[in-house]
Amino acid sequence: MTIFNVFSLLGGLALFLFGMDIMGKALEKQAGGQLQKILSKLTDNPLKGFFLGLCVTAVIQSSSATTVMVVGFVNSGIMELHQAIGVIMGSNVGTTVTSWILSLSGLQGDSLFIQLLKPTSFSPVLAFIGILLYMCKSEKKKGVGTILIGFAVLMTGMTTMSNAVLPLQNETWFTSLFTRFSNPLLGVLVGALVTGIIQSSSASVGILQALSATGVITYGHMPLMVTRACPLQNIHDCAHCDKTGVLTDRKAKKFPVRCGLGVRTIYNPVPIYMGDKPGALAVDYGVAYFTLESREEAAQILDSIRTHAPFEGDFTRGLYFKGTN
Repeated sequence: MTIFNVFSLLGGLALFLFGMDIMGKALEKQAGGQLQKILSKLTDNPLKGFFLGLCVTAVIQSSSATTVMVVGFVNSGIMELHQAIGVIMGSNVGTTVTSWILSLSGLQGDSLFIQLLKPTSFSPVLAFIGILLYMCKSEKKKGVGTILIGFAVLMTGMTTMSNAVLPLQNETWFTSLFTRFSNPLLGVLVGALVTGIIQSSSASVGILQALSATGVITYGHMPLMVTRACPLQNIHDCAHCDKTGVLTDRKAKKFPVRCGLGVRTIYNPVPIYMGDKPGALAVDYGVAYFTLESREEAAQILDSIRTHAPFEGDFTRGLYFKGTN
């Protein structure tokens, strides 16, 4: 993260606050008593408010946008604070609905329909419609246009802030904040702080999932020794070396050698293979570690792992199970 990201963060915050201010004032001016009555009926008890927040967030795919609108209603006096609490709680549940719809319907996250529902997609359209209404002579249309422009500006500010701090997701010191606390209360505070900084609860959950995910090597020739001294010097010198070689022990077993990055690595000639045991280990993912294989061999091994087929040739279970097959 650079100083320019900080500038973008401050600019996004300014746009967010400005958009919130003009949207709130326009809502207060235009709403009158009718919108207040409608919202009062929809949120007269916490359960109704919860489902309203859930449905709105499921449609616009942003709990932040729903929260912003609710805060705008509270600032303009259209909603009371106790009414807003249920809506905000529902919005946090509603942000998960999209993922369920995608998984159940088979729609892809990059499909046109899904992309059009995102605030980053429809905010520019709202801004364009808003400026057309603002240029009308009718005061009512001008008021509606101001509301749309205000919403588009604050969403632009939120997007700018989110993009400005996006590099933090790849910073080790930042992600390690999640794992430094054993006290659940401190964990809640850190989660709230991190989500407030990166402006995305989904991103926070994604970081946690990445940190908590565990995996194993399902295929690979494991390094037996890494050395700076070249074990192949008695065979040929470096000038005539193609950075590959084979060592043969007294039992005529051949060990592949590869040279790179200033070190020489001696590999186990028998690879680990766990592709035919997909449920044997309680892990989230498997890694295929290719070092000695050709492109064709790697493709064939990956196909075997995908189909959980037995390995053709000698292999070992490593330390996962005892013994070599």
